Amino acid sequence: MREALFYRKEKEDMRCLLCPHVCLIAPNERGKCRTRINLDGELKTLVYGESDSEKLYFHVDPIEKKPLYHFYPGSHSLSFGTPGCNLFCLNCQNFDLSQSTPDDIGEHFLKPEKIVELAKIQGCKSISYTYTEPTIFYEYLMDTSKIAKENYIKNVWVTNGFINPKPLKEALPYIDAMNIDLKAFSEEFYQNICGARLRPVLETIKTAFRETHIEITNLLIPTLNDSNEDIEKLVDFVSELSDEIPLHFSAYRPMYKMEIEPTTHGTLNLAKEIAEKKLKYVYLGNVPANNDTLCPTCKNTVIKRNYRVKIDLIDEKCSICKTKIPIIIN
Repeated sequence: MREALFYRKEKEDMRCLLCPHVCLIAPNERGKCRTRINLDGELKTLVYGESDSEKLYFHVDPIEKKPLYHFYPGSHSLSFGTPGCNLFCLNCQNFDLSQSTPDDIGEHFLKPEKIVELAKIQGCKSISYTYTEPTIFYEYLMDTSKIAKENYIKNVWVTNGFINPKPLKEALPYIDAMNIDLKAFSEEFYQNICGARLRPVLETIKTAFRETHIEITNLLIPTLNDSNEDIEKLVDFVSELSDEIPLHFSAYRPMYKMEIEPTTHGTLNLAKEIAEKKLKYVYLGNVPANNDTLCPTCKNTVIKRNYRVKIDLIDEKCSICKTKIPIIIN
């Protein structure tokens, strides 16, 4: 068990400063994420090293599954996550892990060096911190990220973006790419469906955009965040940052505590049509779809995504018209 970062003592209580919940944690109690405990006069993390086959999800995935389409396309990423989360989404697809309560890990410890070693053995270009929210295992993530950097392994956050500015700022030098889940452009949605707030997520996106490669995912849930107005607001926000940020619309399916009918192909296609009026790179997820990357100038297929990824770029430019494509391949 390790001492946590980003907290202050308030008499016998501990104020966690890692995420915008800023939980005030009484002695022997945990914060909302269930991964931080006030114990023996310190705030402790319970998920430093929660990484064996029984307690941690470990997979080698194509980077496109994160989803990241403009970051080392065709490469593989060693992906893992620990129990707990700082959001409580009613439709969480990984609820068995994210909504579980971690115990004192003890025998489940796996050193950050070992994770990097596993990534190298598997021929992975990157390590992805995913499945649950990377913020809640921040200390474990940071130690692993620093060692990964030393070994020329890239670091990827698949995140809900619900993190305070200071820990984000300290992490960004070690983050090579982020897929940020912008769940809706509505405070009401975040409060009622996720138990969180929208504004901190928007600030995370703005900050991360200035410092690293980002892509945005929006899961479209019928009746909750899939109206034309909802989509237009989200697209406007992304496009005001840059029309070159890749945006992924994903199909929802009933999961965890939510029983709304699945997203239709028609809704996804309409969302893509709306987004493409202002964004150059829009993709669809969780459904069969043509997710090739086209040159926005001449419409040449610069990345073909099928069973294998085929890249038609020269110095990260379209091979036909020489338009610069915002894709990291080297």
